Amino acid sequence: MKMTFQKLVIGASMAIGVSALATVPAQAGTLTGATIGGTAASDYFVYDSNATNTFKVANTSANVQKVLDGNAANPTGNVELRASTEGVGFDFTKNTSLTGQIGGRSITLSSLTEADWFSTGSGISKIYGANNFANTWFKQFANAAGITASSIPTAYNAFFGINGFQRSSDPNISYVNQNDITGDIKIGLAGHFNLKDYYAPLLGPMASLLKNGFQASEVVKVTYNDKTDFLYSFSATATNLKEGTDGKSHSGNYEVSIKGVPPAAVPEPSVILGLLGVAGVFATQRKFKKASI
Repeated sequence: MKMTFQKLVIGASMAIGVSALATVPAQAGTLTGATIGGTAASDYFVYDSNATNTFKVANTSANVQKVLDGNAANPTGNVELRASTEGVGFDFTKNTSLTGQIGGRSITLSSLTEADWFSTGSGISKIYGANNFANTWFKQFANAAGITASSIPTAYNAFFGINGFQRSSDPNISYVNQNDITGDIKIGLAGHFNLKDYYAPLLGPMASLLKNGFQASEVVKVTYNDKTDFLYSFSATATNLKEGTDGKSHSGNYEVSIKGVPPAAVPEPSVILGLLGVAGVFATQRKFKKASI
């Protein structure tokens, strides 16, 4: 009877331990091991933040990792890839990338190049109406900006003339997080909460075509699990932050996402200790049996 009771206890302990092992959720997924690369690996800025402003800090690995620890409710600082897009003589054939690990898999976030925007599959075409990403994206951008369909061709040429595609190619990455259960990966892009404030001085009279307060993120190229996507958004939430020198940048958080592979579940320390305890009971039982022989 005593041995039967002990077996029941051990069996119940094993069942509980195995059940706990099966139901413990995976650890939180955030980007780790962040490194900067690409064909223009030095062309980036790192922005830290306080309660009200973002501000540049040194381009160190530690700072890059630090500013990526936010989320939609608290986006904090960011890493701006290909920071010189607005400069004279910008080389649009090169890119800057951010690579790290999330959920045990590699992910790369990159600025866009001329080929990313204007490739038609058989060459490069920068004209309005070409079958490329630039035209697909700009029609959505124009719709978000309130530009009428009849004005889109003119707006496209004006946008191209102020290097608008270059200006939309330098994403500011504020966080990269993964849902433990679904595997979904969410990426925060820092931008302007009111984009008309940014474009109005550049477009002059053409600015009258833009809707006040319209929103649009920059575009980020994401490679994950052997698939590449161009991600962007036309809806922002307020960050309650502003870049310290211009008082406007980084005021909006644009969250984009991709389907990810759920990370493997990792048992909590308490579960491991419980299983070790069960193993100890078995070891003790074996000793008792040997002693009684």
